[in-house]
Amino acid sequence: MRATEPSAGPARIAFVAILGCCAPFVAPALAREEPVPTELEGVGIDQRLDAQLPLDLSFVDEDGKHVTVRDYFADGRPVLLNLVYYECPMLCSLVLNGLVASLREVDLEPGEDFHIVSVSIDPTESPTLARSKKQSYVRTYGKEGAAEGWRFLTGEREAIAELADSVGFRYRYLEDEDEYAHGAVTFVVTPEGRTSRYLFGVKHDPRTMRLSLVEAAEGKIGSPLDKILLYCYRYDSEEGRYAPVAMRIMRAGGAATALVVGVFLVGYWRREAAHKRVA
Repeated sequence: MRATEPSAGPARIAFVAILGCCAPFVAPALAREEPVPTELEGVGIDQRLDAQLPLDLSFVDEDGKHVTVRDYFADGRPVLLNLVYYECPMLCSLVLNGLVASLREVDLEPGEDFHIVSVSIDPTESPTLARSKKQSYVRTYGKEGAAEGWRFLTGEREAIAELADSVGFRYRYLEDEDEYAHGAVTFVVTPEGRTSRYLFGVKHDPRTMRLSLVEAAEGKIGSPLDKILLYCYRYDSEEGRYAPVAMRIMRAGGAATALVVGVFLVGYWRREAAHKRVA
């Protein structure tokens, strides 16, 4: 466990964690009004939609096995990616707990419909620590397939930095506190390894989580209703959720009305024809 200098204290750590969580939203405003706090200089998240992840980067999983990023995209499923670290005193736990809380309300199965990959940004953390964290979160998640569908990785500094840079995740090591300042985000990645959505914050609306996965998979998972919802809803990056699109809903409603009327008319005409034959 890291030793933190007394001057840092829980309040200072909480300050850094909370600001790190809010950095994607408040950094522009802070830049206009006052200097960015020293702890957050260089910290942020740059949305790089459709950016390609470096699939050949090497990491070590929770079992001590050497793997590549490509291994988690071999079966054509979307991936939820987190960049965290396992001894984080606050924010990372909030991110992972929030992810579990959202996914428990989503009717999709880890390992079958999608994968989760959590990567430590701290190159000193070990597979043993990663395994301990995995056991805890898999138990809390409580869904079949979570043990196979959720991987906790550790790696070398260069590989971590390259992966983080590919998705625009800017973090900073605070030497005095022996902690990392970073933002709170879950990356939704397509089966080809391209960024599809950035879900900011520590808790996500289950519908947004589900539709993000369905959209990333290009409709290959989920139900027919999900495809209809994707037609009627569009992702609002500022709100961080899917919002209804009025014109699309009107079109979908009009099509549904036309279908109902058509079915009614066909039934009516058939009854009329049968009545005339009897007469």
